[in-house]
Amino acid sequence: MAAPGERRIVYFFTLGSQVLKGRPEERTMPATVWKGFISFGLVSFPVRLFAAARAETVHFHMLHKKDQSRVKEVWYCIEENKPIERSDMEKGYEVSKGEYVVVEDEELKKIAPPTATTMDILQFVGKDEVDPLLFESSYYVAAEDKTAKPYVLFLAALTDTKQDAIAKIAMHNREHIVLIRPSNGGLVLHTLYYPDEMHKANRGETPNAKYTAKELELARSLINQLTAPFRPDQFEDAYRANVERMIEQKSKGQKITTVKQPAKAPVIDLMEALKRSLKSASAAASAPRDASPARASKKKARHKAA
Repeated sequence: MAAPGERRIVYFFTLGSQVLKGRPEERTMPATVWKGFISFGLVSFPVRLFAAARAETVHFHMLHKKDQSRVKEVWYCIEENKPIERSDMEKGYEVSKGEYVVVEDEELKKIAPPTATTMDILQFVGKDEVDPLLFESSYYVAAEDKTAKPYVLFLAALTDTKQDAIAKIAMHNREHIVLIRPSNGGLVLHTLYYPDEMHKANRGETPNAKYTAKELELARSLINQLTAPFRPDQFEDAYRANVERMIEQKSKGQKITTVKQPAKAPVIDLMEALKRSLKSASAAASAPRDASPARASKKKARHKAA
């Protein structure tokens, strides 16, 4: 029960990337994430960074449960006990309880390190030497048309030597360690986590358990049976598809399709479980398959925001 005067809210969804027809990359120009130079020895060449990927989810808006109108976010001043405009706000860092140091955007620009405009190559490492666990975000590195030769030369040198470049870049209010590597005829950049950002304490210890040579042989056979080229387009987000289907069904007044969760029992006989798994994988491999994975047709629910 909501308290007197309190607004209760429900959620309202929209598929932001599907409001317009066509794929997102076909209807909007990519936004430049960073613009500057890569410095390689005495050679510098201009580049731009573009986001390589973005997770697609079903987004929900907050609504007033009483009349289903949109709920507006309000910035509230605790001291004056009243709403304020965003233009009346400034950044502040709390140095002690209730004491703040005010920081202006222009001040932050003035203290930005040189890596805010130039990526200096610090070293080179062997291909696949950096643990993917350190990867944070990925970006496409695009060359400026007027200075394409240094870009192409740098790409060719990395490809020929099977090396990746380590550099520093300042963006998004922090300085990143990055890895630059060749990929599909171009350069990609991965920001890396710093060692103190890794949650090593969350790593679990490997159990001290023994297995037989026969069990290892069956496990290896199962792996070999399931080994196949990785094709990302064969996979899809079942959770997102189920949410979209539920929204569409509810919008039509239909009963929603529920999903039964499988019951998992602890493995008692490991050998028997491996044998059954191998048999199941063999049957699936021998079954006829289409040239391309079957896709369930999905009707995208759309809502035009007021």
